[in-house]
Amino acid sequence: MRDAYGRALRTGAVLAAGLALLAACSPGDGGGDGKPPRGTPGTSASGTPAPSPTPRPVVTLDPEKAPRTAAEAKRLALAVVAGPDAWGPEYVERSPFLSAPGSWPVLDENCTWEGGSLPGSVLYSVTSYSEIPAAGGKGVVRVAATVTIHRTASDADWEMAETLEEALRCTDQRLREGERISGLTSVSPLYDDQSTTDDLLVERGSYLNDAFGKPQFYTWLQTRIGQVSFATVVKGAPGYTEAKTTDAQVRANVIMQDRVKKQWGAQS
Repeated sequence: MRDAYGRALRTGAVLAAGLALLAACSPGDGGGDGKPPRGTPGTSASGTPAPSPTPRPVVTLDPEKAPRTAAEAKRLALAVVAGPDAWGPEYVERSPFLSAPGSWPVLDENCTWEGGSLPGSVLYSVTSYSEIPAAGGKGVVRVAATVTIHRTASDADWEMAETLEEALRCTDQRLREGERISGLTSVSPLYDDQSTTDDLLVERGSYLNDAFGKPQFYTWLQTRIGQVSFATVVKGAPGYTEAKTTDAQVRANVIMQDRVKKQWGAQS
């Protein structure tokens, strides 16, 4: 637990630096579970071939334990994905708690998230949904955690690159009826020798919900270890500050990292 706590502190420091950088360049005051990680090798937003990213391995996974089939990936993902216990004592499961098998949202040309099919580069992906219920005049804080297991580390690296590109292409995104993200910005903080994952990115923006009187904060934290990506996302609510949920967001992400490392015989 002490080692996990140290990793959480280091990841939290990187996240805090990324959020501070984004806050300095983000319009508005604000900031979902509307978009799990996704991405496949292909073209850039301009339609030109996108350069292949180069994986920078930090964690060594036991190749004999790597999932090679959808069934193996499913078992690993369901064992790893963070439920409310990973977020904190205030959080409970939402209904439904897990995403439908094979679901894969796609950001269309109009910057709206639509249903799509699981790409061939992904073995399995699952999202869990939790929340802090409304109480004491405060709104419902909705959070989600996603684990996506790709066929290769290169496929997972593509996903990280394309997630960054999506924020550039669509700074305003429609999650569903009555819910939007506005003023979205993203950054991939530089890592050093103390890094505990192969890659990390942070997104921040304003979360607009028709049920709320004003914009709330939105934060997205995504990390990668080998062929697995982990994402935690928070949609703010009246009565809460971004600082209140950041620690829980980092903790849930680090817990998922530790779970996959433990099951995979990782060395770092």
